[in-house]
Amino acid sequence: MSSTETFRVDVTTDVRADPATVFAYVSDLTRSGEWSPECRGGEWTSGDPATVGSVFTARNHREPDVVAWAPVVRGEWTTRCEVVEAVPPRVFSWAMRDSGGRAQESVWSFTVAPTAEGSALTHAFWMGELTEGMRGILAGMNDDEVKKFLVDWADKIQGDMGQSLARIKTRLESAS
Repeated sequence: MSSTETFRVDVTTDVRADPATVFAYVSDLTRSGEWSPECRGGEWTSGDPATVGSVFTARNHREPDVVAWAPVVRGEWTTRCEVVEAVPPRVFSWAMRDSGGRAQESVWSFTVAPTAEGSALTHAFWMGELTEGMRGILAGMNDDEVKKFLVDWADKIQGDMGQSLARIKTRLESAS
């Protein structure tokens, strides 16, 4: 990992479910379509599900109005990610892979901590060195546009994570 940090965002919510239940749900990326505003689900394509080194191929969809001024992927596309940390029932993290299949410094995670009423669930995203996709998006931008894009993109991700946590909370609490 590099010492560069492009940005980091996180959101936390309390869930009335035990940590093992929460962890089992959020580490099953095939169910991500139930909570994510952008990921529609997908499949484990190598390795054992939810274990370090396993690879998940995600189906995604982004609406045309998302950071509409910037040249980001819209409509349908797939991504491949690799599980980089899995410590049940506490931490589950995955990194986006580049076109050559290497994990990039684009890491999504869930951390689960026990509380008196169940669990505190944190959803986080960290980007160190710019990813292959980000370098392409930012290539034609001047410095001010780059700064604006990174702020807008971090805001978009933070909003998506908030929606994801609200959906996870609703689903898990209604199941108990």
